[in-house]
Amino acid sequence: MKCIKAIKGTKHTEVGEIRRVDNEEADLKVSSGLWKFIPKVEWKEATRKPVEQPKEEIVENGQTIAQKQLNKKKKSK
Repeated sequence: MKCIKAIKGTKHTEVGEIRRVDNEEADLKVSSGLWKFIPKVEWKEATRKPVEQPKEEIVENGQTIAQKQLNKKKKSK
């Protein structure tokens, strides 16, 4: 499997369209000059939703909840 990206538009594809196809099909499309090979990472970024990082809430004394929990663990030891 290889990842390819359209570099020229046609009636079937738009410029920038990304596909993951088998090796033979990818080689044929790239040799036509309408597509180019791209890294798999670029394909993953285009097809997957970004993961949102949880936001830390600031509590008393300018500490986050995670910092406050660590301090409690340290004091209990």
